[in-house]
Amino acid sequence: MLYTPIKPMIVSIGNEPFNDESFIFEPKWDGWRILLHKQGNRIEAYTRNGNNVTNKFPELKEATNAIKAHTAILDCEGIVLRDGRPIFDDFSFRGRLSNSSRIRNAVNTHPATFVVFDVLCTDREHLKEPLMMRKQRLHEIVSVTNIISPTMYIEAQGRSLFNLTKDRDMEGIVAKRKESKYYLDTKSPDWLKIKHFKTIDVIILGYRTKPFGLVIGLNFRTVPNKPVGVVEFGFKPEEMQMFLEVAKHLQTVKDQKTQWMEPRLCCRIEYLERTDTHHLRTTVFRGFLLDKKPEDCKWRV
Repeated sequence: MLYTPIKPMIVSIGNEPFNDESFIFEPKWDGWRILLHKQGNRIEAYTRNGNNVTNKFPELKEATNAIKAHTAILDCEGIVLRDGRPIFDDFSFRGRLSNSSRIRNAVNTHPATFVVFDVLCTDREHLKEPLMMRKQRLHEIVSVTNIISPTMYIEAQGRSLFNLTKDRDMEGIVAKRKESKYYLDTKSPDWLKIKHFKTIDVIILGYRTKPFGLVIGLNFRTVPNKPVGVVEFGFKPEEMQMFLEVAKHLQTVKDQKTQWMEPRLCCRIEYLERTDTHHLRTTVFRGFLLDKKPEDCKWRV
């Protein structure tokens, strides 16, 4: 496995936070899934898709001294903290850089931290060991530094950690069964991510009728009115009827699925997830914003 791309264990989606003595609960860190491979003084970083991104993170050289095992593969989340919380876009910025001088500068402006939550192997594989045994190994071999650190977790009290991560504006939590083994490239019901819904104001760029849904967009620094998703749930019949009456006067072009319209109306939605390209998933309509200016509907981090 060492220094070859491998696909990590995949987290399933959970619905509600819960308490359970047979589980531990970790914060869900908002960054990139990274596998660190280390042997002696050599360290390499791979994304979950197998891309080698070692050269993008020069600070990893300092992490070798914090990993006390001679050989290890560690499952991590690469993050960049801003005001004490991880910002997905900041780590993505690091991941996009290719110019060596810009990378060196970003080490200071967007310093990366690698939060470790599992160990796949040291001098031997640990995939078939129960999670709590792997956790013990992890804390024995990884020291806490600014560059790398084992993640925190609590036992049994998932609801408390879920509320704490909401107060700190984090993504949510991950519930993991204490006896769970590590299965490469497998979605396991023993690992569950439970996320907080987030609220955002968006521009209505168009609509669909079968089924009814609003095509929504946001303003980005370099791209105005960028489509970011479709909202199909949460509408009252009178809200749909009112919208269709108003939309008649704003229609532009129509394609196979969508009636596009002038970007003059806004609404508020909730969403659960967003992709690397800021496409919003699991969206719910929460109301029209008749006094909101479309130019004020911006992506925020």
